Amino acid sequence: MTTPAALARLDLVGLGEAMVLFQPPPGALLHDTGAVEVHVAGAEFNLCVAAARLGIGAGFCSRVGADPLGRRVLAEAEAAGVDAALVAVDPEHPTGLFLKDARPDGQRRVYYYRRGSAAAHLDEADAARLLAARPRMVAVSGVTLALGPGPRAAVASVVRDARRVGTAVALDPNLRPALGAVERQAADVRALLGQVDVLLLGTDEAGPVLGVRDPSDPDAVFAAAAAAGVRETVLKAGAGGCYHAGGTRGAVHLPSAATVVVDPVGAGDAFAGGYLTGRLRGVPPAGAAALGNALAAAVVAAPGDTAGLPDRSSAAALLDEVRSRWSGGSPPPSG
Repeated sequence: MTTPAALARLDLVGLGEAMVLFQPPPGALLHDTGAVEVHVAGAEFNLCVAAARLGIGAGFCSRVGADPLGRRVLAEAEAAGVDAALVAVDPEHPTGLFLKDARPDGQRRVYYYRRGSAAAHLDEADAARLLAARPRMVAVSGVTLALGPGPRAAVASVVRDARRVGTAVALDPNLRPALGAVERQAADVRALLGQVDVLLLGTDEAGPVLGVRDPSDPDAVFAAAAAAGVRETVLKAGAGGCYHAGGTRGAVHLPSAATVVVDPVGAGDAFAGGYLTGRLRGVPPAGAAALGNALAAAVVAAPGDTAGLPDRSSAAALLDEVRSRWSGGSPPPSG
């Protein structure tokens, strides 16, 4: 593994879990399929893949097992242009995996096998390794907070110490009922908000995290986030698009760009990767939100968490178009 001191300074590093996903081909089900598709996914991993596709220096910090699935994660990161030098190989614990079924009713059923995984043993040593690399921004999520005491300590340490090394913090609450009581997850997220530079919040998370009575009122959500110490907030509304800061105009709505929805999983991560890339490239919130919307629309039009992302050439052209249209912006709040 490359030492942090040997790394060129990365624009964005995601701290979290990557797992290997097994899912049947379209139209088949897990219980009787004769073949499966194999992908690598995870909230922060997906985000970094989207950012790397747009051409910025993206890295991933995690742990994987010394097993074939761990090698798969590292190979997928390399293929996606994501720097994996901050990923540690853990000889004592396996790489996590999950299964996904697309049911005839259109619903997705996901089955996780992550208990005792290498990523579930993340701790403050991983946080120290990340901070030593001094990226411009670190992206964390509530998923990692909910994996256990070690990962929770790793995220808290990164968020607490990021500004000391000049690194901005982006946080996506990503509340997941399957990972335990949502109230506990929201409380863990809430405890970090005073050190967050960019909050990527879902409308369904505004109530639990911020105590907003009417999460459909984006101005109220933005005001509550600012009162909690967040420097910048973007509000994700799923099929309803998103809301971004509009200066003196208050929150501005941007409709979804999706026209075809095959698999909605991964849309929020793609949006986050696009939004943060735009901000790191000096695009104002309006343009960054448009970039995030475009990537989210591409992802939901194909199976898998990242398969629908545009190729590097198309993604670079999209970023150039956004930067040209929304020129004269400023970078996100810095660490």
